[in-house]
Amino acid sequence: MEESEQNKSGFKTALVFSMLFAILAAILVFAYYATFRRPVTTLILVRHAEKIIDPNNPDVDLNADGQTRAQELVRMFGDTGINAIYATQYKRTQETVKPLADRLGLPINQVNAKNTGDLLGQIRAQHSGQTIFIVGHNNTVPEIIAAAGGPQYEIIPESEYDNLFIVTIYRTGKAKVVKMKYGKPSQPGIGSGTMMR
Repeated sequence: MEESEQNKSGFKTALVFSMLFAILAAILVFAYYATFRRPVTTLILVRHAEKIIDPNNPDVDLNADGQTRAQELVRMFGDTGINAIYATQYKRTQETVKPLADRLGLPINQVNAKNTGDLLGQIRAQHSGQTIFIVGHNNTVPEIIAAAGGPQYEIIPESEYDNLFIVTIYRTGKAKVVKMKYGKPSQPGIGSGTMMR
């Protein structure tokens, strides 16, 4: 009788451990798929190209140097797998990316310059796993990088238009940033730029 009770007890213990092991295995499989099956998303960010200086006009066009820089983006990214393009509502950002958008046959999705936080939510919802090109401003480009999980860069100096950031958002939610220069080198100037420019 005692032996039978011990067998039952041993069987129950083995059954409980088997069930716990099965639950643990299921949790690990779920965690693997939740983390590593998420697609990698790539953001390519630039500040708008050189603009006409007119203190009386908050929505200026690109100048000749800016138009040349916009064409450089076509040369660099015209044959890549960009899936979507975003730019703020200002002419300088729209004109920076228009030649590239025309080359790729993509619309320019407009995002409010004061609401860049919503941009990442929109990208995660609609473009997860894709390559997205974004044109912003000297203060919004660093904000977007930080919100994507990258480092907090300082506001881009007012005189710098040649920065290009490639942000890879990994499956874990962390981001890696490659900072490059493109086109004609910007001339050093005065001021760090504290306003959206």
